Amino acid sequence: MIIETKTPQETFEVGKKIGENAKPGQIYTLTGDLGVGKTVFTQGVAAGLGITEPICSPTFTIIQEYESGRLPLYHFDVYRIGDIEEMEEIGYDDYFFGQGICLIEWADLIEEILPEKLIKVTIEKDLEKGFDYRRITVIGPENS
Repeated sequence: MIIETKTPQETFEVGKKIGENAKPGQIYTLTGDLGVGKTVFTQGVAAGLGITEPICSPTFTIIQEYESGRLPLYHFDVYRIGDIEEMEEIGYDDYFFGQGICLIEWADLIEEILPEKLIKVTIEKDLEKGFDYRRITVIGPENS
């Protein structure tokens, strides 16, 4: 599925729709360059889950947990992972195989521990189509 958005609010709304339809145990990988709107998208997912607390990128903490919605949201940013063992130290499998949903930024850095059933979300810019234009591609078992 490919969705084109023209404003940050539209990108937020795409994330919100995904959050509204999310099911326990789903894992979303989120790929895109810096500044492409991954945090705005994630804020939308959280809103769709009914989470009202502020959502920020867990760049320095690896994971942020949000448990106040209809499902827990586990937001990973593994950009600064130096070794896969760091994921084991935080008990990643409890999150990956739990009852919440996981959203993982920079997931390509931990490919060897990711389960096969994933929903891959890629956000891309195209400045020729406008500063706020985004192309959001969603590929996965729920969207085939």
